[in-house]
Order: sequence, then structure tokens, then C-alpha cells
Amino acid sequence: MEVSIIFKIGAVGILVSVLSQVLKHSGREEQAFLASLAGLILVLFWILPYINELFESVRRLFML
Repeated sequence: MEVSIIFKIGAVGILVSVLSQVLKHSGREEQAFLASLAGLILVLFWILPYINELFESVRRLFML
């Protein structure tokens, strides 16, 4: 796993949390929820290849 992906995930987490807090304090809870959901989906798409690689390694290890 590359170290840069960890920094990207951390940056998205910080950005989403700040944006969510600003939106919540301005009374826009729905947009804060959507911003959090968008951040989660973005990170999931980034780590999806690594999860696939993990499952392939486990499958090859146990020869399934």
C-alpha cells in the first residue's frame, strides 16, 4: 500500500469534517450529511483496488 493514499484519506477526512461543522452551524444539516457521504464514497472508491488485491491474495493463499 502506498503511503500517499493514507495522506489523501487523512486530507479528505479533515476537509469533510471542517465542511460538515461549518454547514451544521449554519443550519444546513442535510448538506452536511451529503458532504460526509460524498467523502466516504470518494475514499471507498480510492481503496477499492486495495481491497480487491487483498481478497485476491487471500484467495491465492488458500487456493480457493
